[in-house]
Amino acid sequence: MTGPQEAATRVVHLRRGGTSVVLRLDPEVLPCVLHWGSDLGDVRASELDGLLLAARLPESDSVMYRQEAVSILPQHSTGWLGRPGLLGSRDGTAWSVAFEHVTHRVDEAGTDGWPDGPDGAARLVSIGTDHACKLLVTTELRLLASGLVALRATVTNEGADRYEVNHLEPALPVPDAAQELLDMTGAHAHERVPQRHRFEAGQWMREAWGGRPGHDSATVLCAGTEGFGFRRGTVWGVHLGWSGNQVLSAERHTAGWRLLRGGERLLPDEGTIAPGTSYSSPWLYGSWGRGLDEFSARFHEYLRARPQHPTSPRPVVLNTWEAVYFDHDLPKLLELAEAAAALGVERFVLDDGWFHARRDDTAGLGDWHVDEDVWPDGLNPLVDRVHALGMEFGLWVEPEMVNLDSDLARAHPDWVLQTEHGPGLPARHQHVLDLGNPDAFAHVVDLISGLVKQYGVAYLKWDHNRPLVDAGHARTGRPSVHAQTAATYRMMAELKDRHDGLEIESCCAGGGRLDLGIMEYADRVWVSDCIDAHELHRLLRWTGLTLPRELLGTHVGAPTDHTTGRRLSLDFRAGSALFGHFGVEWDLTAAESGELDQLRTWIDRYKQERTLLHTGTVVNADLDVPGLELTGVVARDRGEALYRLSALEHTVTTPPGRLQLPGLDPDRLYLVTCAATTHAPDGVGVRPTMPWAREGVRMTGRLLEQVGVQAPALPVDALVLIRATAI
Repeated sequence: MTGPQEAATRVVHLRRGGTSVVLRLDPEVLPCVLHWGSDLGDVRASELDGLLLAARLPESDSVMYRQEAVSILPQHSTGWLGRPGLLGSRDGTAWSVAFEHVTHRVDEAGTDGWPDGPDGAARLVSIGTDHACKLLVTTELRLLASGLVALRATVTNEGADRYEVNHLEPALPVPDAAQELLDMTGAHAHERVPQRHRFEAGQWMREAWGGRPGHDSATVLCAGTEGFGFRRGTVWGVHLGWSGNQVLSAERHTAGWRLLRGGERLLPDEGTIAPGTSYSSPWLYGSWGRGLDEFSARFHEYLRARPQHPTSPRPVVLNTWEAVYFDHDLPKLLELAEAAAALGVERFVLDDGWFHARRDDTAGLGDWHVDEDVWPDGLNPLVDRVHALGMEFGLWVEPEMVNLDSDLARAHPDWVLQTEHGPGLPARHQHVLDLGNPDAFAHVVDLISGLVKQYGVAYLKWDHNRPLVDAGHARTGRPSVHAQTAATYRMMAELKDRHDGLEIESCCAGGGRLDLGIMEYADRVWVSDCIDAHELHRLLRWTGLTLPRELLGTHVGAPTDHTTGRRLSLDFRAGSALFGHFGVEWDLTAAESGELDQLRTWIDRYKQERTLLHTGTVVNADLDVPGLELTGVVARDRGEALYRLSALEHTVTTPPGRLQLPGLDPDRLYLVTCAATTHAPDGVGVRPTMPWAREGVRMTGRLLEQVGVQAPALPVDALVLIRATAI
């Protein structure tokens, strides 16, 4: 560890997980990144000094037009003419931040237990002092064992009066080779739709103002070489680990700099800090890769190395929602539980409709008491039977929300988030409960905790169906999105502290909240309220840019999807769900015996494959045939792999050509076989006729990735599983 830096500029080189970050450290400026990306190897100090010299710009009469270095928190006072990283004021003054001195400390030991793996994180902490503005500004950059960068900034008020932070947005630069941007858009039940465009001059900004990232969340903001894909090109990108209002942006400045940045979107007064207190931005995570597969692998490796990451086999789930909706009839639910257990289901989740006055979505939310009219003996008859059948019991809750038609809202109208104009517009007939109010927080956490204890609940499906608009404290009128987000984190943490082993699923009307902030507390996400297997292909592929497959809830629905009306074969539905955390959301009591036998086969297959699927490396091929998708998971030792080839559109070529299998050891010999086939929607079996599929073929990993095997011709919405086993 080095002490406070000398007065001279110097360069440091951080290395972890195939990533190098080279930073310029100046005595009066926060750190400036000179390189972020490929590992540079062991670079001597003299070479680092040479890098500093090599990066110098030609002489100019104005630093404002030739920014030699831009810090990870850009400031106008250094001559930066783009968006400042920190903007705030002390009642209109102290709004231009400049530092008398900046100290830098490099820590290679990871001594504070940052959960990134056995070798710890490399960490750079820099503290800028502005005596005139009475501020300390701290930046912390961590290079984690996976090669993922984590960056945040903190403003500390050393004055005698309040200071208001308007925004605090750290930034990471990308090279000129980054010519194309990628992020996501979407809507409820249609999340994670990728979109691309040129990285032109100006700013591309993606904001979320609904108190959650939202169904149209950018999720990531990537910049890469032109035409980058999963296995081609080079890409850099950022993700914000925060579950409230937020922004991600890409800025290309005429001075030549290209920045990726992110932070919290603060409502008025939310960033105000009293004397002696601080405000910190959320963690901004940055990854890079030779293609999106390597980019996402750094996220997956980081998440899997955390101590709280689920490591037990992910149980087969049955959720009751699309089976019964609000119709909670005990005999029907008992029959459903029996059918589920007979198929090998391991976790039974009772969804919305079990609590007081909850016969539809217009009433009862917030009254977390079992409805005595529907459940005169409580949930015990169902729970006892579920446990006797060897399954865990899970329960749907929505602790952050309330119906105005509820005993809770009538007794405590001041616990509803609102403005001077009242609680505002409803969504799904509901409003938001002010968890920043200590009394409301205690009331809800105690009720939910009591249910968990009474019924031995192992799993909470935690929903969030209304965006946070008009979200103010009833008593003060002040905005409360930041406080609500922080309180949600605290409530999840407290419930898990009270109940060892309790797991939580983050559901936000589907996939509206699955950022790395909520994933500090959640063990699974509900990818979308749409479980159409055709749509699931897109959802898994693009949600998987940040989250590994064991965290992604994927369910087998009814033959005709409840959201889209699309009719799909059972093999296609199950084969699609196989590549996530597998579950069922279907009225099994209405299924035919042949369908149940078929589903049991897929459940058995999931149990056989889940260790590979939930520990291996996700790979995706860049296929040139429209509508043909190949994804797979390769074991960490590359001893085996399972791929899924799916036809999602009517392909323009029959047969569609050779299929390259990515991710294998180039020098090992593999036996490649067809592991499973599906049926088309009309029930006609898909039986690949290629000789290799019938007999198996032995090829090296190099040949399989560079030459490949002949792909089968598939009808639309059909798939084939392909296994590669090292021999």
